[in-house]
Amino acid sequence: MSTLRVLVTDHGFPNLHHEETVLRAAGIGLVVAQCKTADEVIAAGRDADALLVQWAPVTAAVIAALTRCQVIVRYGIGVDNVDLAAAKARGIPVCNVPDYGVEEVAGHAVALGLALARQLPSIDARLRAGTWKITPDRPMPALGTTTFATAGFGRIARAAHRMMGGFGGPRIAYDPFVPAEAMAAAGVEKVELDALFARSDILSLHLPFTAETKHFVNAARLASLKPTAVIVNTARGPLVDTMALAAALTAGALGGAGLDVYEAEPLPADHPLRAAPRTLLTSHVAWYSESSIPRLQQLAAEEVVRSLRGEPLKNQVNK
Repeated sequence: MSTLRVLVTDHGFPNLHHEETVLRAAGIGLVVAQCKTADEVIAAGRDADALLVQWAPVTAAVIAALTRCQVIVRYGIGVDNVDLAAAKARGIPVCNVPDYGVEEVAGHAVALGLALARQLPSIDARLRAGTWKITPDRPMPALGTTTFATAGFGRIARAAHRMMGGFGGPRIAYDPFVPAEAMAAAGVEKVELDALFARSDILSLHLPFTAETKHFVNAARLASLKPTAVIVNTARGPLVDTMALAAALTAGALGGAGLDVYEAEPLPADHPLRAAPRTLLTSHVAWYSESSIPRLQQLAAEEVVRSLRGEPLKNQVNK
């Protein structure tokens, strides 16, 4: 039996064949649990050499109880359920898998934005209710003149800009960490925050969730958007004050909103967004395709192997 042991704290995959294959080839054992609480993670993973985590909470208490752990790898991009500071204090790298579903999330964001810009949900509902009308109920700018904007200019935002480039409209982005030259090389104009909101026709969010980005889209910034503008969020739920968003949509002050992530998930049954007009709401599925799941599983397992072999890590987030 291998002296190295990796614990999958929890998962929602059909199977773990990809992890088993990667780890077995490296001579590493795999143990699988379905932990829902911190205490369950401690009980299952106290002596594990590495953790592969999907949704289970890896709190400071969990990290303090780990006796052998050399790395924690999160299935996915966000690491909100892992205490990064506690792990860093213990010298345990935390890694994510940021490149498994880039095309899927970008495509989902673009699909939401285009559907709302072309008013497909409201036109579909109108037709089903018995109204046949060959013009939309609200102003509809041509896609060739529509300004596509992203908050953030990382992998997914760049892919979304590439997809939108074919429509020929202006493209802008706000990201204080990316130089204007890098954006210009992709045909994108770098703008400041106020201009981002003032000029956007479709504004797609691609930011991490931090204390600074919580409610990045709030009532004041919603008020600075064009009344025809569309907001899209496939990144992190807390980037948007969803109560303020629902109020703006209900008041007719916004062209539409397409959301795949929410401040609380599942989206509460009584949340006003469910009744807000001009919305497309999806259930955190932007990451998914038939190929993204196995890619995610394989890349996560490969990062674990790199760590246990003492090789450089690709995606450590708590340096």
